[in-house]
Formats: sequence, structure tokens, C-alpha cells
Amino acid sequence: MSVPANVSVLDRVAYPSDLKGLSDEDLGRLSDELRQETISAVSVTGGHLGAGLGVVELTVALHHVFDTPGDRLIWDVGHQCYPHKILTGRRERIRTLRKGGGLSGFTQRAESDYDPFGAGHSSTSISAGLGMAVARDLKGADNHVVAVIGDGAMSAGMAYEAMNNAGALGSRLIVILNDNDMSIAPPTGAMSAYLARLVSGRTYLSLRDIGRGLARKLPKFVERGAARAEEYARGWAMGGTLFEELGFYYVGPIDGHNLEHLLPVLRNVRDAEFGPILVHVVTKKGKGYGPAEDSEDKYHGVSAFDVVSGAQSKPKANAPSYTKVFAESLIREAAEDERIVAITAAMPGGTGLDLFGKAYPTRTFDVGIAEQHAVTFAAGLATEGLKPFCAIYSTFLQRAYDQVVHDVAIQRLPVRFALDRAGLVGADGATHAGAYDLSYLGCLPQFMLMAPADEAELVHMVATAAAYDEGPCAFRYPRGEGVGIELPAYGQALAIGRGRILREGTRVALLSLGTRLAAALEAAEGLALKGISATVADARFAKPLDRELILNLAREHEALITIEEASAGGFGASVLQLLAAEGALDRGLKIRTLALPDRFIEQDKPEKQIVEAGLDATAIAAAALHALGREAKAALRA
Repeated sequence: MSVPANVSVLDRVAYPSDLKGLSDEDLGRLSDELRQETISAVSVTGGHLGAGLGVVELTVALHHVFDTPGDRLIWDVGHQCYPHKILTGRRERIRTLRKGGGLSGFTQRAESDYDPFGAGHSSTSISAGLGMAVARDLKGADNHVVAVIGDGAMSAGMAYEAMNNAGALGSRLIVILNDNDMSIAPPTGAMSAYLARLVSGRTYLSLRDIGRGLARKLPKFVERGAARAEEYARGWAMGGTLFEELGFYYVGPIDGHNLEHLLPVLRNVRDAEFGPILVHVVTKKGKGYGPAEDSEDKYHGVSAFDVVSGAQSKPKANAPSYTKVFAESLIREAAEDERIVAITAAMPGGTGLDLFGKAYPTRTFDVGIAEQHAVTFAAGLATEGLKPFCAIYSTFLQRAYDQVVHDVAIQRLPVRFALDRAGLVGADGATHAGAYDLSYLGCLPQFMLMAPADEAELVHMVATAAAYDEGPCAFRYPRGEGVGIELPAYGQALAIGRGRILREGTRVALLSLGTRLAAALEAAEGLALKGISATVADARFAKPLDRELILNLAREHEALITIEEASAGGFGASVLQLLAAEGALDRGLKIRTLALPDRFIEQDKPEKQIVEAGLDATAIAAAALHALGREAKAALRA
């Protein structure tokens, strides 16, 4: 029975089971209402909009055809999962997206049984899905496993590793290739061109029309064979498809916004007794919302916005972002040195390399979502005397760690890593936090590592990296805007491994690495009000350490506090190791190492995350007082 026209279909859907009795017409109405609800929610919270709008019909169709959560539905990356969350018991909380204590902006196992696999990075869904399918087979179960992966994520090698393995194992697995001709930036690479040829090829289209027309005139059992014959004929005419060569039965392309096409195809692949199957679905990012469809990035990520106009309510910037400062500094360096080239892994806008690309298009390389390739590609450039800057978010460089070690560090190749989004990142939460780079890079022999305290220091560190040819180096900087300090016209190369003192004191030394320096200076002011004199130093380098500076601070103060917005095992651990080796701890030095706590910090406002991590000025002062002992604790109570 259809839902009356004057009644909201979405209001009758709390969970996917509520979709089962809906007519195809009701499912169409539900899709329209779900799209409007997604737009309304994201207009309040901000977040990833365009990708979710592109999969509304697909989301409805998948939950109608399959029996989730018993059937596993995995969303690659997860940034397109807002409609999925609305349909899976989380509609009442959807306006808490990306807020402290609210819903995650990505799929998260702890949040719902309908999220069988958490994802914030791309290209993991097929591997995870294959693992679930094999586990199902080993347990003798009979549920379905469906992985939804975008065409951008298909540029990553891991997707093909998984497909290669899936084709060999032959387990029943359904992969939905969501082809929207775009990931975060416009598509690049051979895979994008290949998919475009599949969609638009005249031979392909005519063969599909012939196949469909013939199949309609045949009985059902013959129709299945005709459909398979159509695939073989198409393969003969076009030389086969990559997916079929990998062992997948290929279906498509089909219109991902047409439920009359989606529903029967999904029912057929659900009922198929063989596998794996790949369904190629063509969608439009930002579908159904004019401002998103017309936007260059299809409203991939937005702040809160006005639904009618699409205007985003971004706060007025008080200072340029670190990303922009990096990009403009690199452009200036490139003007003086034609050997400088820049590499990004599908994040030209996020890393600022879109600006560099406009200035130097032939020296800018977007390799797609392929961080492993980006690093080794940069290493190859370095072997030929070029100066590659590999601009990758700190969290995404983790995906290429083996390449950093073997292809760059061991060979001592001068690849420069610009690590954006270092430290905590606010609403994107734990999956995107750049918490580990100081640890995973600092342990590599002869790897120079810097962290600017402000945007002016970043200008100098770009110049330092450009001038450094002795081996690999990296500089890390946070998301968001700088502190508002005046920028130098040109960067000056810093003395390698040398820090600086900004405030002289006598009792306690606060040694900061990176942008926690402002909080350290504020903490020193607070300590002074309690009669405790504090020195504040900026380490600048996590490696090599400024040995002379650190030992002098240890010798001349009762207590030494290190501060870093990174996980334990990084800068503070290296300082502690140096002090232990030099016997500084034997003289009674009181030391505290402040770093991120040993837990993942979920999404919230950045300033609240800093307080939670114990890295704000109050926490720094408290650590100093605690280290100084009973007398200082009394001052703290006062």
C-alpha cells in the first residue's frame, strides 16, 4: 500500500526494515525527501555534502534490496554516508554531525550496527568486504556483503590488490563502483579516462541496446544467459574490461539516480549465486542541489550554509591559513629555482597546490588517491636532481610509510614532505588527526624534521627545505589560520638543528615544538603571576635536536617541560633520551613531557580538543607547578 501523498515517507522510516513494504513510487518520494533532509542537516552542521547527495537513490535502493545490518554494507571513505545514517536510526541526531559528543562525519563501528567498518581514509572497502565475505563462508553463513567505492578511490593500488585477491578466491562479494567523475578534485589518471570510455563508447552503447532489446523478448531463464552473452560480446568488441580480467562479473554502467534501473539490477546481483560482481553506477556529485552541482568541487566539504542561496557562513579570517602560507612560499621559492616541483595525492585544494599549479602547471603533479605512488614518484624525481615537495596531509602520509622508509630514507634522497593538518583537526576527528608524524618520521635515521611555531616560521622552513639537499626532510603545520604575525617578504634558510629562546627565566623551562608556543608563552605569564620565573624556548627542529640549547635549559633550571601537539614517542621522548644519555637526569632535573594522551580524540571544536589533550596554557602551567613540587602546588591553590 502506498503512503498517502500528503504524508512524509521519510517520517515513516526509522530503520531500513521500514523500506521493505514501500512501493517503487514511495521509494522515489523517499529519495527526494532524504536529499532535502541531508541538505537541511548539513546546512546547520557543515561537513561533506556533495558526495552524499550523489548517492541518495543508491542508498535507498541498497537498504530496500538488502537486509542490513545482517547484510554488510560498507561505504568507502564514509564521507558520503549521511543519507545512510538518516535511514539507520540516527535521523534525530543528524544535526550533531561532526560536533563534540555527536555523530561522526564518517562510518564508525562503535556508533551503529549498520556501520560494519569504520572508514576515514579511502580505498579500504573492497579489502574489508572480502574479509567479511570469506569469514561468512568459513562460518557457513549466507548474508551478503556490499562494498560501495568511488571512482576516485579506485585510483589507489589497494583497491586493485583487493580485487585481484577477490577474483582469485571467488567469494560472493558485490562491489558498487560509484562513478561520479570526481573524488575531491577533478579526476586525473588513466582510470578516469577508462571509465569515461566505458560510459560513452559508441560500440558499448549499441551493444547494450541490442542486448536489452533481445533480452526483453526472451523468457527469464534465457534472459539471464542473454545478459551474460551481452557482456561477452561487449568484451569481444572492446577487448574485455579490466574488471572482468580481474575476475569480477561486470554489470553496467547504469544510471545511479534512476530507481527503475537500480532496483532490478541490485535484486539480480543479490540473487546471483556466483561472485564477485562489480556494478558500475554513474552518479552526479551534488545531485539535486543547484549550488552544489554548479560548484567546482561539487560542495565536497562545506561549512554551515544558507539553503536558498548556498552561501557558506565562513568566519572572517584574521590571518592567512597555514596552507595558503605554504603554497605562496613555495611559489616564491620555485620562482628562484626551476628544479622545484610539487606533488599531491588528489588534494590540490586541501594542500594549497592548486595555487602552485596555476603558477607552475608543468611542475605540479596530482597523482590521484595514491600516496604510496606519490612518495616513490617523488623519490624518482629526486634521483634526477629535481627538488620534489610532496604535500600530503599528515594522516594520509601514514598510508605510504613503507615508501618513506625504503624509497626515500634509506637512499637518503632529498624529498621534502609538507605535512598539512598536523596535530588535532577539529570536526574531522580521529581519522584525520595528524598525531603520529613526529614518531614515525623521527625514528628514521638522518631524517630532518621541523615544526613552525607560527606562519612566519613556516615561510622560513619552506626556504630551509628548498635549500636542504643532504637527505629527506619534513615540516609539519596545523589546519586553520595562523596567529596573525607579519610575514617576511622572503624566507631565510634556518640553521639546521638550532632552536631559539623567546623569554628568559630562571626556575622552569618550557620547551615547545610547533604551534603550542603561543600557549607556552601564555603559561609563562601565568606562572609569573604566581612568582615563578619561566624560560620559553622554541625548538624549531624535532630532528636533529638542538643539543646545546636543551642541555643548557636542563642545567640552568629546576624543571623542564616539553610541549608538542603529537603522540607520545616523538619530540619529548627524544629530548628525554638525550638528557638521560648526558646524565642530566642524575642531577635531579624535574622533567615532564606533554603530548597527546594515549587515546583517540574524537571530533569537537579545536580549542576543546586542545583542552581535552592537556595542551592549553592552563595545563602547561599546571604541569610546571606539579614538577616543581609542594611549594609550587601551594602557589597553584592560591
